[in-house]
Amino acid sequence: MSDDDLVFKALADPTRRALLDRLFVRDGQTLTELEAELAMTRFGVMKHLRLLEDAGLVVTRRRGREKLHFLNPVPIRLIHDRWIDKYTEGHAAALLDLKAELERDEPEENR
Repeated sequence: MSDDDLVFKALADPTRRALLDRLFVRDGQTLTELEAELAMTRFGVMKHLRLLEDAGLVVTRRRGREKLHFLNPVPIRLIHDRWIDKYTEGHAAALLDLKAELERDEPEENR
């Protein structure tokens, strides 16, 4: 499975996206902190975190007996650059051209 496939698979689940959102708000959380607001077992949260780690979206670091989880936004940025940006660039440019054209044709007092 390619890196892109792993990221897409990880992002496909709403629970995993919620975990990423929580790490975006406050990075470096423990499993206990991350599971506190989820209606699932500790084992279930661990499985989701493992999938996020496999996709490179979450990295961990040990601090004593605790394992801290950190968001790694790089794979999401790579997906954006590869799959989103190239498809939106032409549309954005066309909209900017249209805006400039409409403003050029607009009477001075309406600007």
